[in-house]
Amino acid sequence: MIDDAKPGDLFTWAEVSQVHRSRNGIYQRNGRLISLLTDFGRINPCYPDFHGDSTDVIHYTGSGRRGNQKLDAANQALIDAIGTHRAVPLFNKLGANRWQYMGMWTVTASDYVTDETQERMVWKFILRRHEV
Repeated sequence: MIDDAKPGDLFTWAEVSQVHRSRNGIYQRNGRLISLLTDFGRINPCYPDFHGDSTDVIHYTGSGRRGNQKLDAANQALIDAIGTHRAVPLFNKLGANRWQYMGMWTVTASDYVTDETQERMVWKFILRRHEV
């Protein structure tokens, strides 16, 4: 599925779950980042992901819905992916059973910051579109 996908292609959850085998936004296996989900905060406002200076950069919020986010396995997998230049697929939830493939992305930076709106500490990651 992903091998032939182009950014913008739409998929059902059944198709996405062939790659992303979890309902959590960060899918990792044995500490290795596999794939990512987002909705840019439209459906889950506790994950207010957004584009940076261009659509080739995303500020991605780490794992943890309530309270201060922890350095759990999912967030650690994102941190460990920094500098590896390993690209993972990103899917954007548009609505019920509608997922948009956003292409392949690499994690380039992380920071643990205060989210003033939610009054908690969150992990923020910088994702960059992977150039083929």
